Amino acid sequence: MTLFVHDVTLTYPDGEGRLTALDAVRLEVPAGTLTAVVGPSGSGKSSLLAVAATLVTPDAGRVVVAGQDTSKLGAAEKAALRREKIGIVFQQPNLLASLTAAEQLQVMAHISGRPPHSLRRRALELLDAVGLADKAGKRPHELSGGQRQRINIARALMNEPAVLLVDEPTSALDHDRGAAVLDLLVNLTRERSTATVLVTHDHAHLDRMDATATMTDGRLTQAVPAAQPR
Repeated sequence: MTLFVHDVTLTYPDGEGRLTALDAVRLEVPAGTLTAVVGPSGSGKSSLLAVAATLVTPDAGRVVVAGQDTSKLGAAEKAALRREKIGIVFQQPNLLASLTAAEQLQVMAHISGRPPHSLRRRALELLDAVGLADKAGKRPHELSGGQRQRINIARALMNEPAVLLVDEPTSALDHDRGAAVLDLLVNLTRERSTATVLVTHDHAHLDRMDATATMTDGRLTQAVPAAQPR
């Protein structure tokens, strides 16, 4: 089991009281599988991703990433774990305007201290994996929205993460481009054996997922296997 969220509770200050964002949430995502998390705005989906990414420390419960209990780690150790084991795909690609597609990936690995001689080769391999080998020298303004999101995904995979956390990757894309991005995420999850969590509002493509869980008022239903297409 590569990602394990165990009975996690998270609260925030709310006036004189506290607001419960996550209420005893439990989620298990095996390596090589993709679990979708759906639910209305404000239900706790983004809070779940933030806790799973070790960006926010919960009030109770624990998160285990690649066998490592993150509740036992200090801030510096969590930062190292994020660099080495967790890939995050944000809703907006936020690519650096001055960098080419290949450089977007290389700068991420450089921050993590990977050997410089391997960076370009790894970047080109991943661009090829997301179908953009011919766009390595292009800058963001020369790419479509779908292409920028594919680079966003490739960038998150640059350090070979065990866990991939994806936040609404199709929200700014039309139906066909959104379907293509989801197919890409499914394929990469299988090929690279990541434990992938996808927060999405798009119910049209849930049959592509291995499992789907629903978040409502901070509580998460048990992830259930997706219906297999006939």
